[in-house]
Amino acid sequence: MHLRLYVAGRAPNSVRAIANATAICEAHFADAYKLEIVDLLESPEQAAADGIVVTPTLLKLQPRPTERIIGNLSDTEQVLLALGNRPRRHD
Repeated sequence: MHLRLYVAGRAPNSVRAIANATAICEAHFADAYKLEIVDLLESPEQAAADGIVVTPTLLKLQPRPTERIIGNLSDTEQVLLALGNRPRRHD
């Protein structure tokens, strides 16, 4: 899975989104993911090319279809559903 997370510097929601994205990837995708962190303040051209207008925004680039998740990614179940994965059941 190839993901790109757009953040805005060290804003609290950006810091939270980085921590949440990393935790979700480590817990659910192990070694089968690539997570790019892109700071919109340092790479506005790349953000414009991806159509980013708000941060934090997580893009799922691969596998297709492309998905876009906006927010600090604190709702793990919703993030997993948007990424096309079912959350693990904790029986």
